[in-house]
Amino acid sequence: MICKICGSLTKEIDDFSLKKLYHFCPSCEAIFLDPDHYLSSNEEHTLYGHHQNSLENEGYVAMFENFLDFFWDTLTCKALSLDFGSGPTPVLSSLIERRGVRVECYDKFYQPKKCYENKMYDFITSTEVFEHLDDPLGTLSLLSQHLKPNGILALMTLFHTNDAAHFLQWWYRRDPTHIVFYTPKTLEMMAQKCGLRCIKTDEKRMIVFKKVAS
Repeated sequence: MICKICGSLTKEIDDFSLKKLYHFCPSCEAIFLDPDHYLSSNEEHTLYGHHQNSLENEGYVAMFENFLDFFWDTLTCKALSLDFGSGPTPVLSSLIERRGVRVECYDKFYQPKKCYENKMYDFITSTEVFEHLDDPLGTLSLLSQHLKPNGILALMTLFHTNDAAHFLQWWYRRDPTHIVFYTPKTLEMMAQKCGLRCIKTDEKRMIVFKKVAS
């Protein structure tokens, strides 16, 4: 299989326990679930409906507050933001609004109106979204197009450790809706193709990009 991110030849990772096949790219370090194992859109939507995330969930709220704190001081303008992939209960957007920022939300299942069309944002957030994407490079390019020059894009997705044996034991990949996995290197290589520059990462699950001013 050819890597959909960098075009290099991938290697296979067989998961005999779950009877699934993955493709690992040694060049950009992306790992993809083979498309034969993708869920249908209806199956995916049903699983998302089982998530119990709300403002009453203190641990969930704390995770998002930590995420916001991670990049908040890098923002030079905080007038308008986009939460891309906001989910059934847009907790993150509520927390951003509490900080005095106007937020618009898009989610392919729960808020499918493409509110971002013909708009530019000071910053964009996308949390626990990129592991679900069949075309992550195309999505990153789309988000970059809707960022103002020097705008910030902050992503959250758990990074793999670049070790096949560990990957096969990793709980995060066992979610059947998770179809692509990254390291910071993967996302930095993607960013270079999309006019973005990495300015910060915790090397675990958060990474922040700035739109390169033309």
